[in-house]
Amino acid sequence: MDAALIVGAGRGRRMGGPMPKQYRELGGMPVLRRTLLAFLGHPGIGLVQAVIHADDRDLYDAATAGLDVPPPVLGGDTRQESVRRGLESLAAAQPRKVLIHDAVRPFVARETIASVLAALDASPAVIAGVPVTDTLKRCRDGVIMETVDRTGVWRAQTPQGFVFARILAAHRKLHERHPEGSDLTDDSLVAESDGAAVAMTLGSEDNIKITTEGDLARGETILARMR
Repeated sequence: MDAALIVGAGRGRRMGGPMPKQYRELGGMPVLRRTLLAFLGHPGIGLVQAVIHADDRDLYDAATAGLDVPPPVLGGDTRQESVRRGLESLAAAQPRKVLIHDAVRPFVARETIASVLAALDASPAVIAGVPVTDTLKRCRDGVIMETVDRTGVWRAQTPQGFVFARILAAHRKLHERHPEGSDLTDDSLVAESDGAAVAMTLGSEDNIKITTEGDLARGETILARMR
């Protein structure tokens, strides 16, 4: 069995407003619900577990009404700690592979999920992403200092997939060394810290992360195109 861990314990301060972004409506449905449905409806995923903020249980229950999901795991002070807690909750089920995905990426394609799962047959860690096509400039105080070579540069997305036993062990080791937390920004860095080679597979430009009002508007445009 393979599992998906949907991480939605953040507060979404960049978007503002009274409600965390993962519970905002997108096309008449909470963003989190759309994300969960993408994995619940995938034949390669046997278990979907959400990680949420302790203050959001009522919002979560409303967003997931009628869905076949287990009770949520309560996250920690950092994304890294939230993921570790989510992984620990899956340990009893002993999945072979786990996909870790942002709750606010509701447009993940079935093909992307399948591609990450398939790539894990040859690599212990795989992330979805898209090649950078824009010209990159490094600036200081509003002044361009240099043009950055974009050859081989990709924008990382989620899902990020892992052999379950290996990523759980990597998180446990990191937690033992830094129980107060560390500043690794995503799970591929956790895997790299444990010596794993991380492969990249092609994601999608529609697999956007909802972090601003503009992203929410773009999401409505994507939905209209999909109808």
